[in-house]
Amino acid sequence: MAAIMTEPAVDENALVTTAQSGCLSSFETLYRMHSGRVHGLCLRLTGNAAVAEDATQETFIRAWQNLGAFRRDSSYGSWLFRIAVNAVATRYRTELRRAAWEANTPAPPVQFDPTLRLDLQEAISALPAGARAVFVLHDVEGYRHDEIAGQLGVAVGTSKAQLHHARRLLREMIQP
Repeated sequence: MAAIMTEPAVDENALVTTAQSGCLSSFETLYRMHSGRVHGLCLRLTGNAAVAEDATQETFIRAWQNLGAFRRDSSYGSWLFRIAVNAVATRYRTELRRAAWEANTPAPPVQFDPTLRLDLQEAISALPAGARAVFVLHDVEGYRHDEIAGQLGVAVGTSKAQLHHARRLLREMIQP
C-alpha cells in the first residue's frame, strides 16, 4: 500500500515573524496562502474584477508596509481582511467622495430575465456601492454595524439603513 504524500503544515506565526524581520520569501508564502480569500472579499465588496484586483494588490502592499505593526491581537488573516476592507473603503471615499456612501443613490436598473436562474453574486454586484459594502461585510463576513461604520466612515444608523436597503433590493431581484 502506497503512502499518501501530504504537504507539511505551514506555521503561519513563524512566517509572520520571519516576514516581520524582512524575509520576503516568508511574505510571499503568506501572500499565496491568503491572496485568494482577500481577492474574493474585494470582489464581493466592489462587484468589479479589475477594481478587486487593484484593491487586493493595495491590501498586500499595505500589509508589507505595516507588517511591523501587526500585534497578533487577531489572526493574520483577520488583520488582512481589515486592511482589505479599508483599502476598498478608501478607494470608494476617494473616487466617489464621502457623499456617495451616505447618499444611497440607486444603481442603474438591472434587467433580469425571470426565466433564468439569478446568480447571487450578480445580484450583489448590482447593488449600490454603499449597500453592497455593508451587505457583504455584515451578512457575508459577519462584521457588526459598529465595526462596519468605523471601517466605512459612516454612522451606525447609516450602516443599518444600507443593510436594510440591500436586503430589500436583493429580495426584489430574486423574487419573480
